[in-house]
Amino acid sequence: MAGRSLTSSCGEPRRTARGERLRADLILLAVAVVWGSSFVAQRVAAAYLGPFFYTGTRFLLGALTLLPLAGRRLRALTRLEWWGGALAGLFLFGAANLQQAGLRFTTAGKAGFITGLYVVLVPLFLALVWRQWPRWSAWAASLLAVAGLFLLSGVGRLTLAPGDGWELAGAVLWALHVILIGYLAPRADVLRLALVQYLICGLLSTALALGLEYGRGQATLLQGLAVVWWTVVYNGVLSVGLGFTLQVVGQRRAPATDAAVILSLEAVFAALFGWLLLGETLAAGQFLGCGLMLAGMLLAQARASA
Repeated sequence: MAGRSLTSSCGEPRRTARGERLRADLILLAVAVVWGSSFVAQRVAAAYLGPFFYTGTRFLLGALTLLPLAGRRLRALTRLEWWGGALAGLFLFGAANLQQAGLRFTTAGKAGFITGLYVVLVPLFLALVWRQWPRWSAWAASLLAVAGLFLLSGVGRLTLAPGDGWELAGAVLWALHVILIGYLAPRADVLRLALVQYLICGLLSTALALGLEYGRGQATLLQGLAVVWWTVVYNGVLSVGLGFTLQVVGQRRAPATDAAVILSLEAVFAALFGWLLLGETLAAGQFLGCGLMLAGMLLAQARASA
């Protein structure tokens, strides 16, 4: 009887931890779906709005969406949430604007592949800078995801375009953002942390937009906004207000390396929504790429359940 009781008491916390990890991974998978669906709107907006104006308006709208839920909690804002959220907002500011600017000068497929390289940059940075060495399965999952991204992008062969360097710089900042959120999420209030990073990113982007984009062509900018206002609303409410907030929730339990693998599936869902909404087709190699990325996610989840 004593042995059975001991086994039960030890097994229950382990099952609970597995359940929490599974819920965290499912939340991150939902984030990938939201981000994938918003990529079509982001591509449309790139043809009409400058990167700073588009990024600023959608992140401020995301903050406005979150304010009714987080407003009363702001009185308890901690130094960690303020300074950590501000740093996360700076990473978002750089990553989002570099990605949006690069979309004007490179193909969507290459932009998705290069941006998705953060899936391997995250474990690399953790190992080289913070001396946190992921298990072999985490490296394998990351490499599977990168191979899948390459096939899914449909780029065929890598040739440099003017916007590719911006996308690569953005990938570095996306990786740092994932690592930082992985550190902050278990130590901070989700809504306060999310709101601070949205405000920092939105205000900085809007300030630069007013100085660099609005002053050069007010009429053009306002005309563009009249055409693609729906992309700002869709991405502001869903991609920012919902997606980035759920990212913080998911990373309270999921390690940064696993989170990067799961979040990279946004490329798969972007292709899916492109097929559903824009009539885009996928070649056999791209379907194989989707399969490799899903295999990477399953390998990351299998490690969590071991």
